[in-house]
Amino acid sequence: MRFDWHTTLHAARHKDLCLTLGYNTAVFSAWLRVHSIPNVINMDGIEWSRAKWGKAAKTWFWLNDWAGCWLGNHLVADHPEIKEHLKSRVRASKITTIAYGADKVASAPMEVVTPYGLEPGRFLTVIARPEPENSLLEIVSGFSRERRGLHLAVLGRYDPTNAYHRAVQQAASDEVKFLGAIYEKPIVQALRFHSWAYVHGHQVGGTNPSLVEALGAGNAVIAHSNRFNRWVVGDGGVYFDGADDFARVLQELVADPERVNQMRAASVARYEAEFTWDKICKEYEALLTRFLPA
Repeated sequence: MRFDWHTTLHAARHKDLCLTLGYNTAVFSAWLRVHSIPNVINMDGIEWSRAKWGKAAKTWFWLNDWAGCWLGNHLVADHPEIKEHLKSRVRASKITTIAYGADKVASAPMEVVTPYGLEPGRFLTVIARPEPENSLLEIVSGFSRERRGLHLAVLGRYDPTNAYHRAVQQAASDEVKFLGAIYEKPIVQALRFHSWAYVHGHQVGGTNPSLVEALGAGNAVIAHSNRFNRWVVGDGGVYFDGADDFARVLQELVADPERVNQMRAASVARYEAEFTWDKICKEYEALLTRFLPA
């Protein structure tokens, strides 16, 4: 919060057009408004709705959601459903939808994957913070109900003192591999590229970067069934709701390798159509140009 305040003061001194990413401290934008500095705010996701936050944090985020809508000269929604949410606060003409982008991953070395005990093309990957709203327990439980002949590679930091983290790990069969938190981009890209499929359990949010990156890597995508994920992945994905449904979907896909190949091709097509950085940057350029001084 202190950093956000100082960057706001710095921006005000230079009187440049501002692009603010996120609304968590949107109240500070009042300083820019007072000094007549145009400020375009990317409103990100509906942060106050996330189950992980306590009452005080949710209240703060909710107030800043409103503040960003009022104080920003223009708003960016990274997903059509986020625009629908913002339209309950401001007029539609004040909102432009621009999604998130990702790099295309057309190749990756196999030797990056094998040290984790994984065989290229014989594992699924899930990359998410271990929180209930990301469906980790449902994914691990559904996967572990029977032998799959595949591994499930789970990325993320698991704390044995956290009850939910313990529950996820206890639900896992020996075909589940917890790889820990991995932040090195080449490793993450290689894990995606060599995955049999990518599993995305996020239940809330707009255009999730991890999901877009999976499309850019040409992953077959198995995602939680909600309006956010369905728009990002489109008709080429397969969707689940709960552990039973995930187990059923997985069984069907294991028995139908051609369908998995079709899903991969659909992911590449969806990425090329909507989520390349070239497309996203051009959309931002066109929007920001409108607010430059005459």
